[in-house]
Amino acid sequence: MIHIKKPDELLIMREAGRIVARALAAMREAVKPGITTAELDRIARDVIARHNAIPTFVGYPPGSKHPFPAAINASINDELVHGIPGPRVLQEGDIISLDVGATYKGFVGDAAFTMGVGQISPAAQRLIEVTEQCLAEGIKASVVGNETKDVSMAIQRYAESHGYNVVREYTGHGVGRNMHEEPQVPNWWPRGRRRDRQWRSYPLQPGMTYALEPMIIAGNPETKVLDDHWTVVIKDGSLCAHAEHTIAVTDGEPLILTLP
Repeated sequence: MIHIKKPDELLIMREAGRIVARALAAMREAVKPGITTAELDRIARDVIARHNAIPTFVGYPPGSKHPFPAAINASINDELVHGIPGPRVLQEGDIISLDVGATYKGFVGDAAFTMGVGQISPAAQRLIEVTEQCLAEGIKASVVGNETKDVSMAIQRYAESHGYNVVREYTGHGVGRNMHEEPQVPNWWPRGRRRDRQWRSYPLQPGMTYALEPMIIAGNPETKVLDDHWTVVIKDGSLCAHAEHTIAVTDGEPLILTLP
């Protein structure tokens, strides 16, 4: 079910988004060769706690056999999403995707970025820049008069026009009192008509809130999940990048809720 947020709820979500932005900024400043992903997780936890919020990812999903054990996803190089932080040390030339969620007064903010560790290759830098622009294109398309499929197609069109692939299995999603709500917002849209639930396109309405998260791949988009039950990697070992903001549809331009 899609929940249209009231103005007071959007204000709370904006604060949840600011907390997420602060956690991401603190981690961005700390990323360098030699730091571990566990240290980055501690940084995010500290920021979230200082702002009287809760790390949304810890223990997610409730009741799972394998709940997520950390406050952040830390995914490196060919790891697409859901990397579990731990003792792994970042190396010069790596790229890392950092994704964090915070729950504040019952509402969720969710955002991510990918960055280089030290000096990275021109190819890796270009992948990151295209991924960020894919997110910008999806945000631009998030206006009344469009549908969610228009957002999906904007992301896909930009990625493929630059020679990259978009992941098929993982999507953007509604955000509100829960981290995952309707609507699903895929990063691509199939040709022809599809009747299954995943491919339902929703008209955009003021007060809709969702997280757009393009996941862009330099090679073949096929993925697999590692034995830790969470980390998603690219099967052929290609580099991949991930960018995400939680946004609100308004009567005018979309509002990005996860900016500082």
